[in-house]
Amino acid sequence: MSETPRRRRDGASGQKSGQKEDGRAARARVTRARITAAATELFTTSGYTATSMAAIAARAGVSEQTLYYAFSTKRAILTTALDLAVAGDDEPVPTLDRPWARAALAEPDPVGQLRRQVDGAADIYLRAAALLDVVRGAATTDPDLAEVWATNLRQRLTVQRVFAEALADKTPLRAGLTAETAADIALTVLAPETYNLLVHIRGWSGTRWRDWAVDALVGMLTTLPRPDDDRRVTPGG
Repeated sequence: MSETPRRRRDGASGQKSGQKEDGRAARARVTRARITAAATELFTTSGYTATSMAAIAARAGVSEQTLYYAFSTKRAILTTALDLAVAGDDEPVPTLDRPWARAALAEPDPVGQLRRQVDGAADIYLRAAALLDVVRGAATTDPDLAEVWATNLRQRLTVQRVFAEALADKTPLRAGLTAETAADIALTVLAPETYNLLVHIRGWSGTRWRDWAVDALVGMLTTLPRPDDDRRVTPGG
């Protein structure tokens, strides 16, 4: 998740231009999309360190010169691919201005807000969990990616703080719980590491993870009754 607008990296200014310039920009976007798709496949199957720029160019079907013209570094490719995976598009819209986040904040029912938060996180992780795991793993040995991971963590915490404050305005938090601590708890429950562990390693279904996450957040953050039995996690569910 990102709380700050993402910059358009294809050089598009949003201003009107001639047909030739529009066509060039469109071709550049297509090329960049091919490169990021190829890189995503290689990063998630071979690993970030083992993937070379030459390998990305070959998988994308472009020359290395074209690759370096579009992206000057491998890190730039990874961060762009991650931005696209998290957002689901290349529009420079912050997470908190995305429709799902705005709907969660506007939801009058506190449990409904938590459900929308979980649904939003689940949709993001369907696209981005594997890439986030690549960044987390490579961050232990690559200072550049350590910075990327730290930034991603700060951004996710900022988003959870806003959600926690909105939740506290709708219902009392558990005794002794501040909005800041509630944000920390939500950050942990909805972390990509937790999602990857339960869904990709332990084999939970996406539905089971969503139900568990809602149940956990309601129970740990609020004094409200836990979700109905038909919405709660059951053994082997």
